Amino acid sequence: MILPIALLILAYLIGGIPFGYLLVWLKTGKDVRAMGSGNIGATNVLRTTGRAIGILTLLLDIAKGYLAVWLMLRATHGAELWASAAALAVLLGHAFPVYLKFQGGKAVASFVGAFLCLAPAAVGVCALFFVAVVAYSRYISLGSVLSATIFPIIVAILVYPRWPVIAAALLASTLVIWRHKSNIERLRAGTENVFQAGGKKA
Repeated sequence: MILPIALLILAYLIGGIPFGYLLVWLKTGKDVRAMGSGNIGATNVLRTTGRAIGILTLLLDIAKGYLAVWLMLRATHGAELWASAAALAVLLGHAFPVYLKFQGGKAVASFVGAFLCLAPAAVGVCALFFVAVVAYSRYISLGSVLSATIFPIIVAILVYPRWPVIAAALLASTLVIWRHKSNIERLRAGTENVFQAGGKKA
């Protein structure tokens, strides 16, 4: 019992590593929270600092989500209850990092990484849906919100009756949607940022 609890704390701390903040600071000496949308995630990093740093932020945020769940699965011999809890812990770490006074990102990339470990087929389906929505609308936030909305349904279809994973998918999706509340307001108002694949020139 002590080891899984310790790994939950570790998952939160791993999730809290603010790669976007750190990479932008190392490259420019600036605080990404004072740039663009003020978010530490890959989309804002791409828009404000360049494609290379944006992609690296995305990959590292995905990797930390995957790592936290993988460590728990290894330590608990595949116990999905604990692994599902680790998925939630790493998302909470990203959204509310202790290193940045609990002001973090929207947890989409870490969400992807965590569930790549728990329910990879469902992530693949929703990734295709996300790409289609963004290609049509040019809004990353809309793709993220709609993908998070359908994700628990896809998980339930593909992994039933693995209830811990389904419950974690529902809670994680709710967190991601809630973290996008300001984006949803801008989408309704027609003032949301449109995605440009090139981002800022590095």
